[in-house]
Amino acid sequence: MKVLIIGAAGMVGRKLTAALLQTGTVGDAPITGMILADVIAPTKPDTAIPTQTIAADLSSPGIAEQLLVERPDLIFHLAAIVSGEAEADFEKGYRINLDGTRLLFEAIRHAGAVEHYCPRVVFTSSIAVFGQPFPAVISDTQHHTPLTSYGTQKAICELLLADYSRRGFLDGVGIRLPTIVVRPGKPNKAASGFFSGILREPLNGQEAILPVADSVRHWFASPRAAVGFLLHAATLDTAQLGAQRNLSMPGISATVAEEIAALERAAGPKAVALIRREPDPTIVKIVDGWAQDFDPQRAIALGFTADADLDALLRVYIDDELGGKIG
Repeated sequence: MKVLIIGAAGMVGRKLTAALLQTGTVGDAPITGMILADVIAPTKPDTAIPTQTIAADLSSPGIAEQLLVERPDLIFHLAAIVSGEAEADFEKGYRINLDGTRLLFEAIRHAGAVEHYCPRVVFTSSIAVFGQPFPAVISDTQHHTPLTSYGTQKAICELLLADYSRRGFLDGVGIRLPTIVVRPGKPNKAASGFFSGILREPLNGQEAILPVADSVRHWFASPRAAVGFLLHAATLDTAQLGAQRNLSMPGISATVAEEIAALERAAGPKAVALIRREPDPTIVKIVDGWAQDFDPQRAIALGFTADADLDALLRVYIDDELGGKIG
């Protein structure tokens, strides 16, 4: 089993790489080689498994073909620019999020035209494919109505994944990730970044900016859960998906106020006092168009699992990033 991770230098990509190397297998298949690619070369891991690290922009001509030279059996396509950046830079968003994906799918199709090649492709989509109007709880039959360029780009890629799979060019699984909380490291340009920031920064003794009201509700999963989704999608029997190749992942529906309450339970009122409310009309407008709750029965029936509650989600960050201790 040869594995290609596109977007391997990102937070989820790094954690996915570590999980794969820890077991050395995908399901029952031993990993015989790994290719880690991103616009910035990923750090080469210390492993006996033959591993290449490549700095490459998937949206540039010829790069997708280069990444497929060794015909990886399993491809994780995680590369994207995030919601806030895609909204701010229209051309860059479509070039990276849409054109890069289509170039990858086309390279796979052309490779399969000259030899038997049909890899499993696990694609990270987003709940941003849904936009108002939608019900309070979104079911698996909800149609796409994205209200951001990022959501539109992901929705188009979902359709491409389904069509290329239907035609037998690749074996695709699209997973719509909840907003990942708590993201380690520094804030990124995602409009949703504050959902992590109001937990991460106070846990590290730093001030956090809250740009929306405490009543805002959203859909969350931890980085550990996200890696679990990816690994499960890699070994899923796709015959169970039929023509519907894209799935909303399970998660936790919670308000900002409930996040803050979980923070107080974990770290006390001093941590909560580090949150500074500073409304941002641009962020408020974007977040107002996002989904708040899901009923992902298909994914649950197929064996995808998420965090039990906000306390468990917060404990993942404390254990994985803070060595199990606060302060």
